[in-house]
Amino acid sequence: MDDEDQGTAPKRRARRVEQTPVQRALGLLVRREHSRLELTRKLAARGVEREDAQAAVDKLSQAGWQDEQRFAHSLVRNRAAAGYGPLHIRAELGTHRLPAELVAEAMTQYEGDWQQNACDLLARRFPHGFEEMTQKRKAMDLLARRGFPMEIIRRLVQGRGQDWDDQA
Repeated sequence: MDDEDQGTAPKRRARRVEQTPVQRALGLLVRREHSRLELTRKLAARGVEREDAQAAVDKLSQAGWQDEQRFAHSLVRNRAAAGYGPLHIRAELGTHRLPAELVAEAMTQYEGDWQQNACDLLARRFPHGFEEMTQKRKAMDLLARRGFPMEIIRRLVQGRGQDWDDQA
């Protein structure tokens, strides 16, 4: 009987072909949008030389695979859906060193309602509303940490937080 039939032959691992910086960057972009800065940093963290990483990002930007505007809009939508407010999102966009005009455009083109997002977040965290001052304070702190403006926080929390459908 042959060794392979019995399963006793040693298994060989396929050699992994080293990816080019462009291939690595494209692999990251396939998963989600990245800013130029973020993509360059991730490539550098994976052992790609800074110049090669920058060249790869430039090539992908020119080919349309990486786009700062698309990244900004995607980040605004994703963070808003995760329960973050406009102040938090604007600050996060700033960490990516995007131009101020691009940040402003992405924020103004967001089609959601910030007050409704805050109301939904409170409804998830405080499903029975809140009566005590400590609960109101916790609700205010939650919304402030998540980056909602004080105007929205006061409106929702001072509205007693009893019926979330009436708050928005």
